[in-house]
This record gives sequence, C-alpha cells and structure tokens, in this order.
Amino acid sequence: MDKYLIKKKSTIEETSTTRANNDCSKRRRVEINLEDLPSDPGLRKKISDYHPNVRDRIRRHYLQQGPCQPQGHDFPQKKFGNIFRRFIPKWFEEHKNWLEYSIAKDASFCLCCYLYRPDIGAQASGEVFVSEGYTNWKKKEKFNEHVGGPDSAHNKTWRRCEDLMNQQQHIQFAFEKQSEQARTDYRLRLTASLDCIRFLLSQGLAFRGHNETEESHNQGNFLQLLYFVANHNDAIKNVVLNNAPGNMKMISPDIQKDLIRACAMETTNTILHELGDEFFAILLDESRDVSVKEQMAVALRFVNSEGCVVERFLGIVHVSDTTASSLKAAIQLLFLKHNLSLSKVRGQGYDGASNMRGEFNGLKTLIMQENSSAYYVHCFAHQLQLALVAVAKKKSQVAAFFNSVASITTLVGASCKRRDLLREKQQNRVLEAFETGEFSMGKGSNQERSLQRGGNTRWGSHYRSLISLTVMFSSVIEVLQIIEKDGSTADQRGEAFSLLSVMPTFEFVFILHMMKTILGITNELSLALQRRDQDIVNAMVLIEVAKQRLQDMRDEGWDSLISEVSIFSDRNDIDIINMNEMYVAPRRSRRKGEALTNLSYFRCELFNSVIDWQLQELNSRFNEVYTNLLLCVACLSPNDSFASFDKSKLIQLARFYPSEFSEVDIQLLDNQLETYILDMRSHEEFLNLENIGDLSQKLVATRRHIVYPLVYLLMKLALILPVATASVERIFSAMKIVKNRLRNKMGDSWMNDCLITYIEKDIFCNIDNERILNSFQVMRPRKGHL
Repeated sequence: MDKYLIKKKSTIEETSTTRANNDCSKRRRVEINLEDLPSDPGLRKKISDYHPNVRDRIRRHYLQQGPCQPQGHDFPQKKFGNIFRRFIPKWFEEHKNWLEYSIAKDASFCLCCYLYRPDIGAQASGEVFVSEGYTNWKKKEKFNEHVGGPDSAHNKTWRRCEDLMNQQQHIQFAFEKQSEQARTDYRLRLTASLDCIRFLLSQGLAFRGHNETEESHNQGNFLQLLYFVANHNDAIKNVVLNNAPGNMKMISPDIQKDLIRACAMETTNTILHELGDEFFAILLDESRDVSVKEQMAVALRFVNSEGCVVERFLGIVHVSDTTASSLKAAIQLLFLKHNLSLSKVRGQGYDGASNMRGEFNGLKTLIMQENSSAYYVHCFAHQLQLALVAVAKKKSQVAAFFNSVASITTLVGASCKRRDLLREKQQNRVLEAFETGEFSMGKGSNQERSLQRGGNTRWGSHYRSLISLTVMFSSVIEVLQIIEKDGSTADQRGEAFSLLSVMPTFEFVFILHMMKTILGITNELSLALQRRDQDIVNAMVLIEVAKQRLQDMRDEGWDSLISEVSIFSDRNDIDIINMNEMYVAPRRSRRKGEALTNLSYFRCELFNSVIDWQLQELNSRFNEVYTNLLLCVACLSPNDSFASFDKSKLIQLARFYPSEFSEVDIQLLDNQLETYILDMRSHEEFLNLENIGDLSQKLVATRRHIVYPLVYLLMKLALILPVATASVERIFSAMKIVKNRLRNKMGDSWMNDCLITYIEKDIFCNIDNERILNSFQVMRPRKGHL
C-alpha cells in the first residue's frame, strides 16, 4: 500500500511538473514581440514554427508592413552561361502585392504563400517561393506561372490574406452584427481615445498613472484627459468610460499602444512618401537613455519634391554594442523594415568617434565598401567644438581660466542655499542699477539668471557660461566672500579664498572678455551650422567668414577689447594695470621671469597668440572640406551671378557618382551646362539668390528642374551632403523628455513610436484621424477590446 501511495504521489508530481513545464513553454511561445520579426524573407522561420495563438497576429503584421521590396538596392549580378543577370526592380511593380526580395539570399519570395501556403507540394514552384527562394533571373515567366489561374494555390493564399485583413469577413463579425447606433458609438469612443492620445504624444507626456482604479484621484494623464473631454462634450460622455460596454471601453494599455503604433506608422509612411525614390544621406549617433541602454538614432537628409532640404527622423534602435559592424547591421535591419537600401545613400554624417570615422574598420568605411558614393562628412559643429577645446588646452593661461570658471560654477551652484543667495545678490544689484539708470526696463530684460556650466560636449555651453559669469560677476564675488567667511567646511573656505585671489584681477577679466568675444564669433557659426536646411557650400563660406572676423579682431580689435575690459574693471573695483609697466607674473620670482611689459604680455602672449591658435585649429579641423568633391560642389553656388561656375569642375563632380552619370550622361551634361548657365544669368530672379538651397527651390518653382534634369540631379547630390548632426542631437534631447526618470521602463518599440510622433509633430498633426483609425483596425480587426 505504501509503495502504491509513493508511486501514485510520484506520478502526480511528475504530471504536475510536466503540466507546469508545458504551461511555461506555452507562455514562452505565445509571448512575441512583433517588432523583432525579421523583415528579410530569407531570414524568417516558417509560420508553422510559431504557436497557433500568435500566427494570425504575425500574418497581420507582415501584411500591414507589406512585401519586402527594397527600393534602390544595388541588386548583385549572377552569371548564367556567358551572360550576367540580376533581379530587376521593375518586377516589383508587376507583382507589387506579393513579390518579395531577400538581400541576405539574393532571392525572391512570395509573401502570401509564406503566410498561408497549403501543404500540397511544390505546385508551380510554390515551395521555392516560400523556403528556398527563386533565383533563376533568366526565367521571368516563372513569376506568372507561380500566380497561376483563379484556383491556383497562390490565389487561394492571397484570398485568405484579404479575408484576414478585411474585418467584414471575420467570423466573429458575423456573430456580432451590431446596430448602426452601436457602430456610431464605437467610432466616437475610439476617436475620443485617439484625440487624447494625439495630444499626449505631441506634448511628450506620460500615459499611465500609478493608480488607475476608479477610487484614485489621479488615474494618469490619458484617463484624466478623457474624463476632461467627456465632461465638456455630452455626446462623448454618453459613450465613454462607465457609459461604454464593459468589453469595448477602448482605454486598455494594449489599445493605447496599438493606437500609438498606428500614429507612428502613418507618420513614418508620410516621411517615406515624401522621400520617394530620392537619394538621401544618413545622420547617426549613439547615446544612453535613462535606463542605461545604448540607443542609436537615425535621421535622413534629402531633397523633397519642392527642392527643399529636409532632415527627418527615421527611428531609434537599441544596440547591444557600438562596434562599427553592429551599427551597420542595425542600420540595414532598420532600412529593410522600411524598404530602403544602402545603395541609395549618398552621404554620411557622424561625429568624430573612432568607430564612426575609422579608416579601416569604421562605420563610414564599411558603408563605402558597399557603396562608394556614400561620402562621409565629419560633423562641422563637432569639429568647431573640438577646435575651441583644443585652444583651451594649448594655452596654459586659458586652460587655467576655464578651470577656475568651472570651480566657480561648482562652488557657487553646489547647493540650493548658495544659488538662492546668488539670485538674491543679483536681484539687489539689478534694483540698484535701475535706480542709478545703469539698466533700462524692457520686456524680457534683466530676467533671473544663474551660472551655467560649460561642457566640452555641449555646443555653445562655454559661451553661455562666460555670458552668465560676466553679467553676475559682482554678485559671484559677494557669494564667494560669504563662503570664505562662513563656509561649512575648511575645503570650501579654502577654495573660495583661492578663487577670490584669482577672480578680481585684471588678467582674469581680460581673458574673460577675450574668450567671450572669440566664442561669440564661433557661436554664431555654430548656430548657423545647426540649421537643418544648411548646405555644405554655404557652411564653407560661413567658416571663411568666421576666420575673417577672427583675423579682423586680431588686427583691429585690441583697442576696443582693452576699453571694454577697463570699463568692466572700473565698475567692479578691479585695479587697471598700466600697459607700459613691466609684467609681474603671479607665483614667479621677478629674477626668473621673462622681462615683458604688460602690453607685450597681454597683446602678444595672450591676445594674438590665442587668436592665432584658434585660426590654426579652424584650418586644421576643417581641412577635409577642401577636397576635390566639395571644391567641385562650390561651383554650383549662385552667389555673385554664378561667379564660381566652372563647367569642367561640375563635369568632374558628376564623375564622383558613376552610378548616376554614365559616359553618355556626361556628354549630355556638358551641353546642358552651357544652356543652363546662359539661362540663369539672363534672368533677374536667379541673380539674387544666396545659396544652393534657394537655387534648388527656384528651379522647382519655375519648372526648370525638368528642363535641366542632370544639373538638378547634381544639385540634389550636393544638397544632401550632411553639414552637422544637430538633428540627431535634438533627437536625444527629445528622448530625455519622452523617456525620463519616471518612465524609465518604456519598451524600445513604444519609445520609438512616441519619439517619431513627438519629433515629427509637424507631419503627425497633419495626418487625419481616418488614416490612423484604418491602420488601427488592420491591427485589431475584431471589435470588443477593453
């Protein structure tokens, strides 16, 4: 009996364990992330390998994405006998509903047969178009044979795909025939939820609340906003929330995410439609989000149908590592998802990281090995910032000055008490200045300020830091004096004492104003380089203008700088030195010091030397822009009645793009350029243009881009060359807003959808609800969700 009980118990335990394992296995198989499904048909596994409960979701996902048809891909050639053949992109147009191409296998597939092919053998090459892939490019007729007649296996699978995407054919819909009023209520309820979602997406706000129960006083932004809308519209109030059927409230997290995904999909589709079949450049960078996950942001730069240069956000991808090969694989997967190809890339814009610009294993090299016309341009704004940092490191006095500024910012702004004290001192000073007439009243003037910290990786931060220190100089001195006297620790008192021995000196004030002026000149250049429509020729001109301004400052700016420093020193009770006296270096013996007058030290050793090094750095950092490619691009500039036009260099520019300009096209371009320049110089409307971007828009507006197609193609290729990665930096700024400390558990797919709609809100706001609702219904063809 005991043996029986023990055996029985063991059997029960084994059965329970097996059942539990099966349940766990079932859960693992059912849970699937649709965004992780491979877009390349050659990399997909069979539909039968997925759990039956998720197959329809997978089928619907692939049907909604459409066939994988990479546009503009450089299809490789394969030798058949003595003839080389390849896949022809025109076949996509002939079989646009089902024909797919795998870049990984260089083979064609059938989407509907992959999703629903019945197990009836290899009828009409059915198995070839599903698992192996068709590669015999010399027999195009096999495509039509695969389609077959009305009752063929292919057409049966196609009808099943249509039935799946048509909710009117769903069997559940037949059982749940609803009245017209119920349909109206459903649409009004869904539209109300969508309107709330659109508002939250455009503002980058969170959706969920910590406690969404009916007893909660704050159920989260989405539900609270829906309550607000309902309370101000009786028609909506009668059909939403508690007045809606229990299984159709349209407020569940899954419904919200699907609506957000529909919004993001339609926004991306609009961007891809705007891109069309044009060439483009990629802008790319990586950064960590708040949950310490490495994210790669990708933006596209192209010329739209109106001739305007635009930069659009394509997507953000989580990458496990930032090696060049991993980044390239992530780009290819993202492109394949949107039917794009690296073959269409005609420019690359990255920062100066080694994994990006490396000559042997960098990302730019890997892409150029596949596409030699994808020319790389180091971000101009990054180069400018590197030049500024290099100057600070080369000149020891300037480096020490910036170290002191950083210490002042840290010490004064280290606590709320000191910040409040600084604001109080500055406010009192402003009030005194009003009474004496030093400051004038005005809208936006004399606002509350605080010291800003400079950073080598933040563009323009050093300039803003010096501006704030200049404005609050006397207030900062007063706060340092208080810290020296009443500091909580000896280290703080000692540091304040050290800074007070440096800050109220003529040399500190001189370097402060000198660097503020220099950084002001380069800051204007930095802001100009960050414009999305900035073209590379105009950027080169702006750099030359900045160099000229620095040279003018060196030649003629000494007297004005000394006058400004003297006035500032007198206002803040700082001793003004006599330039004819001998310079006494601090912390140095007079015997060992070099015999210099104050004029020689401040003008030659500091003023002239710093500007010379700044000019030298700008020349060395931007030497790569003077390549043959960009010198040829400059010949397209319309400045001074097309004074820089050079036909031979433009012909040379065309030869940089052999895929777009054959030898026949080169000859046609030669003749076309002669007519083009005569036409441009004979019309007043083209003579006052300032840059290539304006010229491009004017050519489209006057329909001359049709008359001179090869010249316009050259212009587009020049315009899409990237200038700066400011658009990608803005994406990371938006990421910090969307995925913040309180939303640090956002999934990658959800964050990407929220970012697309938030960043490209000018497109998203112009998409009507009908398109979004149609995409949502494709995702969820059955009505009856919470």
